[in-house]
Amino acid sequence: MKKESLCDSIGGKGCGLKQVIDLVGGKWKIMILCVINNQEVVRYGDLKRSIVGITNTMLSNSLKDMVNDGLVVRTQYDEMPVRVEYSLTEKAKDLIPILLELKHWGEAYYNEGK
Repeated sequence: MKKESLCDSIGGKGCGLKQVIDLVGGKWKIMILCVINNQEVVRYGDLKRSIVGITNTMLSNSLKDMVNDGLVVRTQYDEMPVRVEYSLTEKAKDLIPILLELKHWGEAYYNEGK
């Protein structure tokens, strides 16, 4: 039986792994996904308070990217003041079990004392 390759075209357009890293790579996007997944629906200020060290610029840019990439839904309500909420798309919800596996791997191999 042939071993499945992680990426047939290493780093190329057809590399699914590279596509995932492009979508959620970087310092903040997975943290944003974690907060939204935990709270289901979250406002910008709550995201900012929940993610230690993120700047307004990084949060704003990351959210825009994630909306454009189809991972996050931005819902704006016509109220005064304007209320904006963020939630996960089905695409992002499908990614959560994979991130949980990465979390478990990290806990198994990189927790203190190991």
